[in-house]
Amino acid sequence: MTAPWWQQDAAGMAQAVAARDVSATALVTACLDRIEHTDARVNAFTAVLRARALARAARIDAGLAAGTQAALPLLGVPFAVKNLFDVAGLTTLAGSKIERDRPPARADGLLVQRLEAAGAILVGALNMDEYAYGFTTENSHEGACHNPHDLARIAGGSSGGSGAAVAAGQVPITLGSDTNGSIRVPSSLCGVFGLKPTFGRLPRTGSFPFISSLDHLGPMARSVRDLALAYDAMQGPEAPAAHTDAGCAQRPAEPVARDLDKGITGLRIGVLGGYFADNALPEARAAVARVAQALGAQAEPVELPLVEAGRAAAFLITNAEAGALHLDNLRTRAADFEPLSRDRFLAGALIPAAWVARAQRVRSRYAHEAARVLSRYDLLLAPATPCAATPIGTERFDLNGRDLPLRPNMGLLTQPLSCIGLPACAVPVWGTHASLPIGVQIIAAPWREDLALRAAAVLEAAGICRAPIATL
Repeated sequence: MTAPWWQQDAAGMAQAVAARDVSATALVTACLDRIEHTDARVNAFTAVLRARALARAARIDAGLAAGTQAALPLLGVPFAVKNLFDVAGLTTLAGSKIERDRPPARADGLLVQRLEAAGAILVGALNMDEYAYGFTTENSHEGACHNPHDLARIAGGSSGGSGAAVAAGQVPITLGSDTNGSIRVPSSLCGVFGLKPTFGRLPRTGSFPFISSLDHLGPMARSVRDLALAYDAMQGPEAPAAHTDAGCAQRPAEPVARDLDKGITGLRIGVLGGYFADNALPEARAAVARVAQALGAQAEPVELPLVEAGRAAAFLITNAEAGALHLDNLRTRAADFEPLSRDRFLAGALIPAAWVARAQRVRSRYAHEAARVLSRYDLLLAPATPCAATPIGTERFDLNGRDLPLRPNMGLLTQPLSCIGLPACAVPVWGTHASLPIGVQIIAAPWREDLALRAAAVLEAAGICRAPIATL
C-alpha cells in the first residue's frame, strides 16, 4: 500500500496487521500522530489515550510474533468513542461540566469491550453536545467541534466529534449515540457512513443515558464494510447475570458483513415524500434522487402517515425524560449547564404527565402506521439533514421560505425515525452542494440492518456514496 496507514479503512488495516505487513504499534502510532497534527483545528477529541493504546498494540504485536494472536476482524484497528461511553480511568463527561466532579469509570462500556475483543484499539474520547442534547456540537465547555471539510462549519451533533474524527482521518471507526438523529446528522454533515441500529439491538451498558426509551448506540466509519464489521462485533444481548439495560432485546447476533455483496436484486425500495421532501433543501432532495436512481427505487413518492405527529411525540418524550433525569442538578447547579440545554431541561421538567402519556399513545399509533408502509417496502429513502453543514454560530436558517431555529431542526428528518426505533444507515453523497457532503438515510424494518447495509454497499461500489478523508 502506498498511502499512509492512517488513510486506510479498518478492514485493510486489520488484514495488514494479521499478515504482519505493518505492526499494530506502527498503525496506532500513525493514527495518534494524525490526531496530534490535526486536532487543534478539528477539536474532535476530549481525551487521547496514547499510553493505553500503545500498550495494547504492543500486546497484539507480541502475540503475533509468538503465534498466539488470532486474526480478528478488527485486529490493531484504532477507534474512538463519544465521551458518554465509559472508559476505564476516565470520567464519563457526557459533554458536560457537571459530570467532571464524578469519579473515573472503573470499567469500559460493554460496546468498547466488544470492539476490543474483536481486536480494535481504543485511542480516545470524543467531543459532543452537552448531555447529547443538540445537533451541532458547539460545546461551551470543550469548544465547538469543526467540520474537517470546512473548518468554519459545524460537524453536526450530538456525536459531532465521532463524525469529525472519521472525516479528518484520525481514526477509521468511532462510536456515537443516536436518540433523535445524533449519529445520522454528523454522518451527513461530515460525509461519513453511520448506522443507527434497531432500538434494543445493541446494549447501552456502560454509557451515560439521555432518553432511555429512545437512546440507540452505533458506529460511524470510513466505509460500509468497516461499519458492518464494527456492528457485527458489538451485536448480541448482555450476559443474563449482568442485565442492566432494560431496553436491550434478548435477540442473538445476526451478522451482516458476510452478506454485504448480496446486492439489492428483488428488494422493493421507495422514496419518502411529503414531510421528508417539504423539509429538505434542493441539495438534500437531489442527493436522495441520485441514490434512488442508483438503487432503482420506485418513482412514486411514499407517504409515511402521522410522521409530524410522531416527531411531536418524540419532542415531548425527549423533553420530559431529560427534565426528570437532570432535575436534581437543575435545582442545585443550574448555572453549570449550557444555557440552551438548561432551558430545555427546565421546560421538560414542567411538562404534565398527561401530555407524555398522550405522546406515547401517538408514538404507538405512528409505529403501527409505519409498519404498514414497511410491509410494502424493504427499504425507504429520505434525506438525513435538511441541508449541508452550516457555519459555526448559525442560529437560524431558511427552510423553503420558513425561518427556523437551526439547532432543533437539523434533526427534523431523523427524529421521526428514532421515535419508533427503525434501523437507518446514513450514506454520504457529494456534488449536490458546491463543496460539502449531505447524507441520505436508508431505512429498513426492525432487525433488517442487513438490507440497509447491502444497499449502502451497492452505492459505495458504484461511487455514488463515499467518505473521503478531508484535506484539512
